[in-house]
Amino acid sequence: YREWAKDNAFTSKLPGNVKAEKEKAAQAQQNISVHMTERKLSERVVPYSDKLFKKAAVEWLVATDRPIQALEHLKFREMIDIASRATQGVKIPGHKATHAEIMRMFKNHLTQLKTKLNV
Repeated sequence: YREWAKDNAFTSKLPGNVKAEKEKAAQAQQNISVHMTERKLSERVVPYSDKLFKKAAVEWLVATDRPIQALEHLKFREMIDIASRATQGVKIPGHKATHAEIMRMFKNHLTQLKTKLNV
């Protein structure tokens, strides 16, 4: 059976052959992993250019379905000014961190409003 399977390019499903194929695949994966290295954030930072920023801004507007005026918004410009001072890239908060910050800001706003109204 094994000779016939080999001669006819047939994949044998005998338990020993299946196990050997799995081990072979695992070994191939280990060999690939050796060549992969993690690059530091500073190595991935793309040098700034006005052209590249313009392209990224337009792509962001289109992808997020924002109005063109979003680029002129004071808070957007403030965010870009802050990010432009970063020396090792910018860490964008994830969903959970953003949600937690919004909740914290809302609670602070309510506390401040309550203080003002009680005066």
